[in-house]
Amino acid sequence: MAAFPEAEAPSPKIYIPEEWSEAAEAIAYDSVTSPPPVALVCGAKNCGKTTFSRHLLNVLLQRYQKVAYLDTDVGQTEFTTPGFLSLTVIDQLTPDLTIPCLKTPDRCYFFGDISSKRDPKAYLKYIFALYDHYRREYCMLKDSKNPVKVELPLLVNTPGWVKGIGYEILVDILKYIGPTHVVKINISAEAKNLPAGTFWLDEDHEESVNLIEISSARQDSFKRSVLVQKDARLLRDLRIMAYFRQCFPSNLNITTIKELANALASHPPYEIPISSIKIKHLHCQIPSTEILYSLNATIVGLAVSSEDSENLPPCVGLGIVRGIDTFKRLLYVLTPVPQSSLEKVDLLLHGFIQIPTCLLQGPGLHFTLHVNKCSALKLADIYSAVQELFNRFHFRIFSEVVSSA
Repeated sequence: MAAFPEAEAPSPKIYIPEEWSEAAEAIAYDSVTSPPPVALVCGAKNCGKTTFSRHLLNVLLQRYQKVAYLDTDVGQTEFTTPGFLSLTVIDQLTPDLTIPCLKTPDRCYFFGDISSKRDPKAYLKYIFALYDHYRREYCMLKDSKNPVKVELPLLVNTPGWVKGIGYEILVDILKYIGPTHVVKINISAEAKNLPAGTFWLDEDHEESVNLIEISSARQDSFKRSVLVQKDARLLRDLRIMAYFRQCFPSNLNITTIKELANALASHPPYEIPISSIKIKHLHCQIPSTEILYSLNATIVGLAVSSEDSENLPPCVGLGIVRGIDTFKRLLYVLTPVPQSSLEKVDLLLHGFIQIPTCLLQGPGLHFTLHVNKCSALKLADIYSAVQELFNRFHFRIFSEVVSSA
C-alpha cells in the first residue's frame, strides 16, 4: 500500500510514552498481518483509550492511504455527535491529538443515548451491522464474487464501561469482530482493570490473536496512574454545537455561543409534512396523543427506513425540531444535512440526546407548538464553562468540520 509522506506532527500537551509508540508500530507494521490489521482498544474509563486510538490512527495512516474507524462509544464519540454508532473512513492525519473533529461517516446508526445501558441488545445489533458493512465493503472475503477494490485496516474504539453488563457487552463485541490485535490499557487500580490475558476467548479457541497490554500514559512518583478527568457533558455539548454550526457558511462570523444561538433562531428551517414521515421513539413508549408534544424542542435522528430483515435504518444526521404546526401538519426542522440527503429521510428517531441548554438562553432559540393558539417555550440556563470551551476550541473544531465536509 502507498504510504503518506508526512510524519505525525507532535501534539501539544499530549504525552505519548515509548510503550504506546511501540504498540502502535507493532500493529501498523506487523508483517504477519495480511489482510490489514483489525485492532480493538479497550480499558477502564479515562485510561487513555481515545488518545491512544488517535495516535494509532495516525501511525496506521503513515502506512495505509485510508483507515476504517468503528466508534462504539456513544457517550464520547470521536467523529460524530453523541448518540451515534458509526463507521468512518479516515484519509488524513490528525496533527493535534487534543482537538476532536467531526467527519461524515461511511455509515452510522442513531442509538439515541449516551450509554448502552438502556438497550444493550439494540446497541450490539448496530455494532454488528457496522462491522458487517466493513466486511462487505473493505475486506477481501474468501470465495467472494464481488471483491473489494481496496482492503482497509480497522480500528475499533470502545467505551470505558468494563464491569458488569458493560464487561459482557465488550466480550460479545470481541467475539463477533475477532480482532487480529487487542490493545488493553491498564491502570494502577487493578480492581478497575479488565481480567488478565485473552479473557474473551473460550478454552478451545484456535485462532491466534495479538494481545498488547500497556499502561496508562501518565503516572505519579509512586507509579500510580494519573487519569485525565474530562467533563463529559461539556464535551458532548461542544460537539452538538459544532455540528449545528455547519448550518452556516464557514466565513460567517460566529464566535460565541450567544451568536450561534441567535443565528440558529433566525435560520429558516426546513418544512417537513407530518404525513411524509414516520416517528419512532427509542428506549421508551409515548402515547399516540402526545407524540407531537414530545418532539417539540428536541434533537432527532434523521433516518432512512430500511427494508432489510434487521430493520436497522441508517441515519444521515441530526435535526432540531424548531416548531410544529398541527393546522398545516408541518414540522419545522433545523439541520445542516443538505436538501438532497434530506429528501430521502422518511423516519425521525427520538432518543435522549438533548439540546445544550446554553443554546436556549435569552433571546435566542425559542420553540412553538401551534395547537389552539400559539405558545412559546423559552428556557434560559447558561453555564460559563461551556462558553470557555467554546471560545477555546470553536475555530479549530469548526475548521475541521468544514474541511471534512
